[in-house]
Formats: sequence, C-alpha cells, structure tokens
Amino acid sequence: MQSRNRWSRREWLGAAALAGLSLPRLVRSAEVTSKSSRSKLGMPGLYPGRVVVASHPGCLLDGKFYADPIRRLLNEGMMELTDADEPTDAWRQFFEPGDVVGIKLTPVGGPLVMSGPEVLQGIVAGLESAGVRRKDIVVYDRYRQQFLQNGMDTWLPSGVRWSSASEDYTEIQQDMAGYDPDHYLDLAVVLPGQDATNPSARRSYAAKFITREVNKLINLPALKDHQSAGITLALKNLSHGLVNNVSRTHSSSTLNVCGAFIPAAVSLPVIRDKTVLHILDGIRALYHGGPSARPEFVWEHRTLYFATDPVALDRVGWRDLDKKRVAMGMKPIADSKPDKFSTFLNRQPEHVEIAGSLGLGIWEERRIDVRSRQLKG
Repeated sequence: MQSRNRWSRREWLGAAALAGLSLPRLVRSAEVTSKSSRSKLGMPGLYPGRVVVASHPGCLLDGKFYADPIRRLLNEGMMELTDADEPTDAWRQFFEPGDVVGIKLTPVGGPLVMSGPEVLQGIVAGLESAGVRRKDIVVYDRYRQQFLQNGMDTWLPSGVRWSSASEDYTEIQQDMAGYDPDHYLDLAVVLPGQDATNPSARRSYAAKFITREVNKLINLPALKDHQSAGITLALKNLSHGLVNNVSRTHSSSTLNVCGAFIPAAVSLPVIRDKTVLHILDGIRALYHGGPSARPEFVWEHRTLYFATDPVALDRVGWRDLDKKRVAMGMKPIADSKPDKFSTFLNRQPEHVEIAGSLGLGIWEERRIDVRSRQLKG
C-alpha cells in the first residue's frame, strides 16, 4: 500500500492516464496540510480494506422501516468493523468529547432511496455514547432546499444542528457564499461556453461546512446506480456533496469526467483527513436509472455497509449492485449502454480504481476483507 503521507508522481500520472485528462491541481488545501503529518483517522482510515456487510430481514417490512433492527445493524456493524466488544467502544475509536462531528447525508433519490432517518438517529446515539454532545453534531447536505424538501430537518434529535452550502441546485454552480476560497481543486474542465482560463469556471471550492464547521465527518451515502459515474456510493457522496461547480463533470451524455473528478475532489486534504467513517445505507437500494429513483428499479436490500476505506466499500457496493442487475437480466454497470432511463454513453465507475491509485483505499479485490453478518430475531 502506498504511503499515506504523500501522493507519488506515479500515482498522479497513473490516475491522469486512466482519465485521459490533464492533472488536477489540489491548491492551497494541499499546501497547508502537507506541512503536518496526515491524521491516522483520515482515509483510508484505521481499517484499510475492511468492509462489513450487515443484513437484517426485519429492518424493512411492507415498505416500513423499523428502528430496532436498524439499531442492531449499526451496533453489530460497528463492533465487527472495529473488533470491539461493545458498541460504545467501537464509536470511541473514532470520536471523543470535544469533537464537532458532521454527518453528510444524501437526499438525491428521495423519497424512495436516500439516507434514512432511522440510520441517522442511530448514528447520533452512537456519537452520544462516545461523549459527543448533541450541539456538536452537525447534519449536512449541500443544498438547503433539497434537505428541507425531504424533511431531513424533522429527523434530528433535539439539540442536533444542520447545515448546508448552497440554497438549491442550479446549472451553473459557482456561488461562493458557502465555500472556502482557501480550499479548492483546479481541473481543466468547464461547462460548454465558459472561459477555460477563468478560475471560477475550472475550480471547485470546498464547503465551509467541511473546512470550518467540523473536525470529523461521517459519510452516510445510499446504495445507488448513477448514469454518469456508474455508482454513487461513498466516494461520490463526498466529491459532489462537499464542493461547488460539479455540474461541469457530467454536463451532457458525452461530456462526462466523473472518473477523474471524483477521486481528485476526495483527495482534497481537508476532505480526506476529516472523513473518518463511512456507513452506506443499502436498506432500500437502486440498481438502475440513478441517481433519481424510479419505483421499478428500487430494491429492498435490507443491508448496511461499514468501512473507514471508501474505495474498498465502493468496490463491494458496486459488486452487489452488479449482482442485482445480472439477477434482473441486465448487464453489469461497466458494460451497460444507454437506454431511456440511463442516457450517458459511457458510465465511469472506474473512479473507484483511480481513487485506489491515489491512496484513498484498497481497490484489489483479493486484498479486501469482507465481513458479512446476517442478523435475525
């Protein structure tokens, strides 16, 4: 495994060759972080290559989510991930009193497939058991209106705060009110018609939420297919949820650079170092036509995934989406061609492998330790 303290020239060149693009520059953010050693909790985290897949048949019945089985999944998944004997001991490996912890949700795909309230509330309980105060827990999504439209503000236990970076989705996403000018990546891709020499058009700036409001982040994506990126799991929930100017990455069915952009954005040190835990919500999943959820492609998977390594997690989640697609008579994601529900010419799930080449986690399947837990009762 490559050193966590520095990206080698070979890693950067390999990623650029795979993507067919000029090298993105991680500016200022990288310069600041390189002066000190990287946190041991930052990606790929305490358990590189380890992924826990925990399922319970009673967590979703007749379209209704049940909090007690979901709480059991969280407890058992966290203990299996950390080898802890008690759930509280598992949470304490990552969090302590005084931490200000962000939780990155995903509303896209709602109301059918998105981060769930029962999972979120179980995570809050786990943080409290580790000594984190409710006022030091900040639940976030990039767009304020999407957060409110999905009722996510009503899920929060009393005292838990919430935050956003932009008011709502727009085609040109270069507003700076909620973003930090000192943390950005520079990638030579712009929306058609924009000036490629304009820094605002070719840069993506990190949200003040991640740079200033919290010192640790829990990533809570959903298990979903995505038309341009192939999959939208741990890596993409960070790349497209924590920076601005992302519509340029997939502005048409053929102008698609998610393969390069996603790993570059997640490699921003302020994102890489603060994201310490990923819990993938696969209780209800989406195997085609994403990221918006059509009922005919929704899948009651009844599973949560746990990892500190987003690459290994996305590799396993991608595998499970492909298994479902094949079972439904469809081609695997990487071989899929456009149809009326998924219109991009070529999907780019290779962003997962490129992220592995940048040292964000373990890509090689033979090196991934998948721990499955089937709960009952």
